[in-house]
Amino acid sequence: MNSEQNQPPIIKKIKKGDHGHHGGAWKVAYADFVTAMMALFIVLWILSSSEEVQKAVADYFKDPSAFNLGQGKSLIDIGKPSNVSEELAQAIKQKELEKENFTRMGEELLEQMKQDVELNDILDQIKIDFTDQGMRIELVESLSEAFFEIGTASLNPKAFNIIKLIGSKLSTITNGISVEGHTDARPFQNTGLGYTNFELSADRANSARRALVLGGLKESQIVEVRGFAANKLKNPNDPYDLLNRRVSIIINYSR
Repeated sequence: MNSEQNQPPIIKKIKKGDHGHHGGAWKVAYADFVTAMMALFIVLWILSSSEEVQKAVADYFKDPSAFNLGQGKSLIDIGKPSNVSEELAQAIKQKELEKENFTRMGEELLEQMKQDVELNDILDQIKIDFTDQGMRIELVESLSEAFFEIGTASLNPKAFNIIKLIGSKLSTITNGISVEGHTDARPFQNTGLGYTNFELSADRANSARRALVLGGLKESQIVEVRGFAANKLKNPNDPYDLLNRRVSIIINYSR
């Protein structure tokens, strides 16, 4: 009994969930599996690619130093049609050339108007600028000069001659022409026939169209004739401003 009492106690420690000796093995196996799958997809992509791509891949593995990494086209881009970017670059270049030609035409037009003493006093009412659509020539009314008889679509002689001159100048090009009519926000005096600023602005645009054609512009060049009433105000802060009463002639960029 004494020998059993003097024997030291034995303590058993039970470790739960101890898999340290093989706990990361599954990660290595999974990484190998993902690498194998990626390699498989690359092989399948190469087999389904064009001969040009296949040759580029083969050349790379033969001599990687021959490739300037980070420069030029990637292997994915090789074989893709490049005509999209070329067409876009050509369209931008064409638009810039047309803008230069339009600018020169506008300067020549203003110079011709200066030579007519009858038009000198209204030159400041001829506005030329550029939009995404093309070059816009606007005849803007003022207190000193109204281009249309009040409440009508009849051009006065000065406006008629200016638009004829513009038509003569535009007859030398083949671009499509749009004509727009605009009024201020004053309501048209109702005649009981439903005639509004929409009809008035459209009729004024058509009057300008006829003057352009009489000046030499071909009917086939006119692609649009529109009346906006007071929906596109030049001075939105003052809907009744005379600046809002105008005719716009737009020389469209080539499509």
